[in-house]
Amino acid sequence: MIATVPLRQLSAVWIQVTGTWCNLQCTHCINASGPVDPWLAPMAVADVERHVEDAARVGAREVYFTGGEPFLHPQMLELLAHALERLPTTVLTNGTLITERVADRLAELAARSRYSLEIRVSLDDPDREANDRVRGRGAFDRALVAIARLHQRGLPAILTATDLGTSARDLYERLRGLLAERDVAKPRIKLLPLFPVGRTASGGTPPDATELEGVDLGGLQCADSRTVTADGIYACPILAGLPQARLTAAGDAVSLSHEACRVCVETGASCRNG
Repeated sequence: MIATVPLRQLSAVWIQVTGTWCNLQCTHCINASGPVDPWLAPMAVADVERHVEDAARVGAREVYFTGGEPFLHPQMLELLAHALERLPTTVLTNGTLITERVADRLAELAARSRYSLEIRVSLDDPDREANDRVRGRGAFDRALVAIARLHQRGLPAILTATDLGTSARDLYERLRGLLAERDVAKPRIKLLPLFPVGRTASGGTPPDATELEGVDLGGLQCADSRTVTADGIYACPILAGLPQARLTAAGDAVSLSHEACRVCVETGASCRNG
């Protein structure tokens, strides 16, 4: 029997602004994003703006832009300006497209906007060779350059890493040390578990409702957030685009029917900044 999770409140809205279009092709990507023929299309500006406005209207507390790589969207900076007038906003990026000009613009937006702007830059291992085996040659250096550019402009980035189980047990401290060595004051790190979906799908089983007796399912991410894409509303950013996670309406209960749901139940993982 499959458990379901009702929506307690809508606190966070995830916007998959570039679908699965990305300039990298990471080996562990949860939605198999890449530079060729994205299977989930980028979103139109009008649709993004409508979803942001709807989120603010119903009382959501924050919005996240993800992909793919959000900075591939030709109007990404304009979309950020629109969102920041309505809600605290976060962008999840691989950092490779944060040029000096883009960093300047992000700092300007953060300084003048009504709400806070957070930038999360993905880097999965403090060792260059190990990271680039996963994310592609040059990704390590370009991510660190992006973090440095943002830091220099008073916009500290959150380094986000997926714990692939191939690094040392002290991955968190090693990543903090990596940033400290590059004069990043007060390094910010977020670790995520590896989800069995996308390029790392493993054919596991979803949690059975009988296993969850006594478990507070209201603490799961899908109890207070939703993801929107070019083709509809989904339970969460991990499962965006998958038919079994598509919802008719944002208020629908979520079925824990995917093997990745087990990771959330067992670890309490959340894609959000906290």
